[in-house]
Amino acid sequence: MCYDPARVDILIDYRPALRQRTGVGEYVHGLATALASTLPSGDTLTLFSSSWKDRLSPRVVPGTRQIDRRVPVRLLNFTWHRLEWPPIETLARNTDVVHSPHPLLIPSRSAAQVVTIHDLYFLDRPDHTTAEIRRDYPALARSHAKRADGVIVNSKYTARQVTERFEINPDRLTVCYPGKPSWKRRDEPTTPGPILFVGTAEPRKNLARLIEAYSTLVSRTADTPDLVIAGRLGISPDEVFASVRSSSNVRTRVRFTGYVSDIERQRLFAEASVLALPSLDEGFGMTALEAMTVGLPVVASNRGALPEVVADAGILIEPEDVEGLSAALERVLSDSELRRSMSDKGVLQSDRFSWASSAERLYDAYRAANGRRRAR
Repeated sequence: MCYDPARVDILIDYRPALRQRTGVGEYVHGLATALASTLPSGDTLTLFSSSWKDRLSPRVVPGTRQIDRRVPVRLLNFTWHRLEWPPIETLARNTDVVHSPHPLLIPSRSAAQVVTIHDLYFLDRPDHTTAEIRRDYPALARSHAKRADGVIVNSKYTARQVTERFEINPDRLTVCYPGKPSWKRRDEPTTPGPILFVGTAEPRKNLARLIEAYSTLVSRTADTPDLVIAGRLGISPDEVFASVRSSSNVRTRVRFTGYVSDIERQRLFAEASVLALPSLDEGFGMTALEAMTVGLPVVASNRGALPEVVADAGILIEPEDVEGLSAALERVLSDSELRRSMSDKGVLQSDRFSWASSAERLYDAYRAANGRRRAR
């Protein structure tokens, strides 16, 4: 293939956004959408997908090309991660830059390789991750990041982690924040709405301590609103409650919705009194940004990137301090002036995060990665 330095053909692995998008899927979709709308004339963006049963819609991101292979996700991941085969050129021709949405490289003969690192929690607590991540990420992520032509991270916190723990030159890292959604600021509910958690129910989300804090709050204030836990559950509600250290019976007041669509999520944000996000670690914290965008007060942990994202717009707590979390939620629920102040500050803080500006940084990172590859 003849290389033209004046243009670049980009391929992004779109599989995390193929169905029931969680944080990584929203990130991939948001960046791809913003990038497609600003790509210089002559450059191309291709979305790659492979699945045995789920097909990629040709209209999912306007202005892009699509490659959709009927190959099982786990099979392709295994051969890519462990065998480094097949190279992307056998699945998609005319690719200058290939971007993995995860820390492991997509094999390539000649295309510049870019990886995304959302966090390094898989190194510290592999037991809290899926079987595929436990098998591949701890063993391979460091070497893949060092071999990559460019590394994308979603926060300054993650950038520091990658620089220190993987010994990656900061010049090869690019921070591309998620952008805020195009949602309007809500009207404050006239009646108290639920305490809301949104996210995949994995161990680092600290749901057991959240339920304990809620139980403490209910024991003090009988008219405390319900706790709604929205997001994909990897375990059953019974298993969640089994890890809760509390004697109070609040099971009937904790509601699990399962995965929620974009429209359902907006409705939950419009109705809630406060978002609680007491995570043990977060590479970014997308739901905190979504909540601030619509003016929903946020109580979040002081771990990971959450202080960077929330700043002084929310209340930051020590995630393992059940009493502190309960007290913070009680403050928000009982103080209307505090809620209005947090709402105003949250909307202003959310304006710092733009998909368009992150897409510009991403494009510059692609060009730099392509230059590094061609200079080898």
